[in-house]
Amino acid sequence: MVDRDGTPSLAEMPVPKVGFLSGLSGRLLLVTAIFVLIAEILIFVPSVANMRLMWLRDRLNTAAAASVVIEGLPDQELPRSVQQETLMATGAKAIVLKKADASRMVAAVEMPPTVDEQYDLSDVSTPAAVYDAFDTLLFGGDRIIRVYGPVGETTTRIELLLEDGALRRAMLRYARNVFFLSLFISLVTAAPIFFALNRLLIRPVRGMTANIREFAADPSNPARVLRPSGGRDEIAVAGIHLAAMQQTLQRTLKEQKNLADLGLAVSKINHDMRNILSSAQLMSDRLSDVDDPVVKRVAPKLLRSIDRAVGYTNEVMSYGRMREPEPRRRFVSLRPLVQEVSEVLALDTRGDIDFVVEVEPALQVDADGEQLFRVIHNLCRNAVEALSQDIAAERRAVIVTGIRTGSVVSIAIEDNGPGMPQKARENLFTAFRGSARSGGTGLGLAIARELVLAHGGTIALVEKVTPGTLFRIELPDRPVPLDAFRHRA
Repeated sequence: MVDRDGTPSLAEMPVPKVGFLSGLSGRLLLVTAIFVLIAEILIFVPSVANMRLMWLRDRLNTAAAASVVIEGLPDQELPRSVQQETLMATGAKAIVLKKADASRMVAAVEMPPTVDEQYDLSDVSTPAAVYDAFDTLLFGGDRIIRVYGPVGETTTRIELLLEDGALRRAMLRYARNVFFLSLFISLVTAAPIFFALNRLLIRPVRGMTANIREFAADPSNPARVLRPSGGRDEIAVAGIHLAAMQQTLQRTLKEQKNLADLGLAVSKINHDMRNILSSAQLMSDRLSDVDDPVVKRVAPKLLRSIDRAVGYTNEVMSYGRMREPEPRRRFVSLRPLVQEVSEVLALDTRGDIDFVVEVEPALQVDADGEQLFRVIHNLCRNAVEALSQDIAAERRAVIVTGIRTGSVVSIAIEDNGPGMPQKARENLFTAFRGSARSGGTGLGLAIARELVLAHGGTIALVEKVTPGTLFRIELPDRPVPLDAFRHRA
């Protein structure tokens, strides 16, 4: 199955299988271990540089200890055996002791022809120590280096010539030990973090994912709605919103089903109603031939009522369409239209509800007469039904007023009934939920709002100090095209 734009439908797309390494759990464990290793590397860099300096200083201190003994001896060449023991203790090829302007060769073997690197340990900065350490690790092993530094707090300096192979081997052993120790620490640290985050994050996310999958399989089943955990973290809040969205979706699906069932029922009724009304229309046409003033006055209204009855059977179906037909606007006298609403509601024969029309006879509104009739009829019918339920009221009345302010006509429909309940106020103009009476559908207000918006107007419930309900409709005139104005002039 594909969507209208040619892309595959999401419902038909295969769901990938989540493995340990491809899932959040494996990624979380891997990322945690990597970050711990990065932290260990940041610690390893200065530590290996410090280890190298300590190794070299240890060799200088050993040579300095031997020089203290040699310094007290006469200025003569030491025996070869003593030199060998001294060099073996330090691992050096030559040891030179400098004091003031004098230098003394403490011990030496065959002198190397060149010295590759020189290091002064009296003053070493951290960046230089790190650079020298990695230089030894990467390129050392067969180089001759010269290392020198002071002997304690004295002015005497000790110099060593040695191969850096032993130093590099010691640094590699140190790096290997630090690596395995860091790996162990990273795993030990990552494991509890992984299990903690898996319990706090991954498991709730998996639960929500499973619920979404189950809800998608049967969205109309109330048992599939997620039950929030009751926590206060972000995942718990997301679960609350997900449950609310699922409940809203279930209500929407139920309303859509009701609308579909209602449309089917109205279609069946409309099919038979048209035949019945056609027969009634034929009989009504014969009434116009009766020479009776009352019949002649009532017959046209009866015919219009029958025509509207056909339109009302389509009212519910028209709400289910994408939109109402575009209004065919013209200037309509408002007062006769409102009086016709009163006659259709048969308020003149009831006597228990007053219908007051406070509209100037000359007031005209730029609107589709039939659609405006439906709007006012729906609102007045709701008001009459509310007043019919209010038995305790002494004087019940529906008041329709209309005034023009500039290019806007304001129409108010007011009653002194019990008012709209809070639930109806919260779902105002919402089909199947905004009804003010038991058993109502709320379609009247929904259709009225749709028709008013099609005219570019507004409809709103106005708060009243006194009991009752007040709706105000504001309809603007259409702007006059400049060409039409010139043609009229």
